[in-house]
Amino acid sequence: MFFRAFLYLTWLLATAISTHFDGPSITQVTAPVDHAEGPHWDGRHNILYYVDIHSGGVLAYHYNTNTLSRMHLNGDVTPVIPSRKDPHLLLVGLNRSVVAVEWDAKQKVGSQAVLTTVSEQFPLSRFNDGKADKRGRLWWGTMGVETNLVVPPGQGFFYEITREHIENPIIIRKDVSISNGLAWNKANNKLYYIDTPTLKVVEFDYDDEKGTISSENRTVFDVNEHPSIAGAPDGMTIDEDDNLYICLYGGGAVIKVNSSTGKLLQVIALPARDVTSAAFGGPKLDILFVTTSRVSLTPKERLQLPAAGSVFAIERLGARGLPAFTADIVDSVPKKPVNLLENIFGPEIFTPGNGNKNVVTRNTSEPGGSK
Repeated sequence: MFFRAFLYLTWLLATAISTHFDGPSITQVTAPVDHAEGPHWDGRHNILYYVDIHSGGVLAYHYNTNTLSRMHLNGDVTPVIPSRKDPHLLLVGLNRSVVAVEWDAKQKVGSQAVLTTVSEQFPLSRFNDGKADKRGRLWWGTMGVETNLVVPPGQGFFYEITREHIENPIIIRKDVSISNGLAWNKANNKLYYIDTPTLKVVEFDYDDEKGTISSENRTVFDVNEHPSIAGAPDGMTIDEDDNLYICLYGGGAVIKVNSSTGKLLQVIALPARDVTSAAFGGPKLDILFVTTSRVSLTPKERLQLPAAGSVFAIERLGARGLPAFTADIVDSVPKKPVNLLENIFGPEIFTPGNGNKNVVTRNTSEPGGSK
């Protein structure tokens, strides 16, 4: 019953949006994977990096050519952030380790190394979401092992990983359950953060010079207070007007929220139940790329939502994002190489099939164009 109601609500919202031709348009730009997450736009080469967590997949969507390349590491992977000095050096969360991998985002893989491993007291935990700040420090969080869709509370941490403390990352927050979405405001003096089971987005004061946050926080948005939406807050990004775009896992939508007032400004329905994360990209940073998941869907639900697990591009939002920061904790792969690679694929071209009637195709060889 709930799933049928969800499908109807998704159709109703999508229909309402589609009747306004100046409103958002949604395009499926990749084929589905099981659990897409952690999108990061690298404007140096117009590449959207993201992961397929449980397959160990690190994927690179090439906007200019509409092609997708991927490599697979041995373990759960998330997040992925390119290096500041070398765009072909990636920092990747592999299980509960931070690893450095040289990859040209096509078919050539170079050296690989484990930089640090965290959360020794919870050996089955793993990294979940994370980003780099303006100075290139990593703010990455963990979560406990998920069993039958249940995550034990309090087994996660929120870390700050710096060049100086790479072997002993700083614990920013402990007793976290599922460390998830984060974003900095345009003035770079606020940090927004999600611990998913709380159903809240909270705001910390942020000191960029010191790399610290306040001990107290303010609730910006509480899903419990909005009966018109469903699901739990997952990944998140922010636009240049400091509006938050919060992905709802189990809610089939991205919501736009004023970070100052907490007002719900917009609900953008997607043809996937489990919406995982979002990042602004494109040459003008005016495309919202959204990752989704199908890992929790039953076989019947996968038939009903065939595009679940894909990356979607939302255009005509009337908003632009802030540039994503790159990592600056190493300049090159340290000389302690290991083989973390399982296999590599690509490039491949995706064209939505005739069965995907709830999406439109897009020719990315012409930036901003569609067909």
